[in-house]
Amino acid sequence: MSLLRDKVVVVTAAAGTGIGAAAARRCLEEGARVVVSDHHERRLGETRDRLAEAHGDRVFAVPCDVTDEAAVQRLVDATVHHCGRLDVMINNAGLGGTRSVVEMADEEWARVLDVTLTGTFRCTRAALRQMVAQGGGGAVVNNASVLGWRAQAGQAHYAAAKAGVMAFTRCAALDVAAHGIRVNAVAPSLAMHPFLAKVTSDELLAQLAAREAFGRPAEPWEVANVMVFLASDLASYLTGEVISVSSQHA
Repeated sequence: MSLLRDKVVVVTAAAGTGIGAAAARRCLEEGARVVVSDHHERRLGETRDRLAEAHGDRVFAVPCDVTDEAAVQRLVDATVHHCGRLDVMINNAGLGGTRSVVEMADEEWARVLDVTLTGTFRCTRAALRQMVAQGGGGAVVNNASVLGWRAQAGQAHYAAAKAGVMAFTRCAALDVAAHGIRVNAVAPSLAMHPFLAKVTSDELLAQLAAREAFGRPAEPWEVANVMVFLASDLASYLTGEVISVSSQHA
C-alpha cells in the first residue's frame, strides 16, 4: 500500500484511540513518515510507541498545544528538522462539550472555538507557509463535523466552531490554489472510541447511532480512510471541499 509513500504527514490530537491515532496509523500503512502530536505528552508517547512497533523509525512524536502559536510553529519546525519537509497536515484537534446557550459561559464558548477553529487556523497557517516555502504542493485535511450543517441541542459552541472550520477550509483552499496546495475537510458524524464512550451516556449514543444509515457509529479507521484519500494524489483535483463521512449531511 503506497498512497502516501515518502510523504511527510503531521497529525494533531493523535494520542489515544480516536480518529487522530487512526489517521496516523493509516498514513503509516500507506508508506508515509508521520509526526504525531498532542498536548497530552504521556498518551502521545504511548501512541508513538504502539505505532513504532509496526512502523519503526517512520513515526515521530512532538507535543503541541494548538492554542499556542509558538508551539504550533515548533511542531512544524521539528517536522522539517526530522524529516526534511512537510507534505500533509491533518488537523484533528478539537474540543467539545454539552451546554445550553442559556447556561454557557463566555469562557466555555471561547475555549471550544480556540481549540477547534482557531487551532485549525494556526496549524493550517504554519503548514501552508512551510509548503509554499518548499516550492508548492501539499495537502491540508481538516476534521470538521456534520454539526457544522445540522443542529443538535447543547452543541452551539462546537457546531459554530465546526461550521467555521468548513468555511475556513473553502477560503484557505483558494488562497493557496496557485501554489498547487489542496485544502479539504472531512465531516464525521459519530465515530466510536473509548474516550467518547466514557464521556457520553449510553442513551445518547444509542440515539445518535439510530440516526445513522447503517444503524451504528463509524469506526475511527473509516474516517481515517477518507483523510488518507484527501491527503493522497488520488484527490489531486479536489480542493475546498467538505466530505461527509456519514449519512447525516443535513
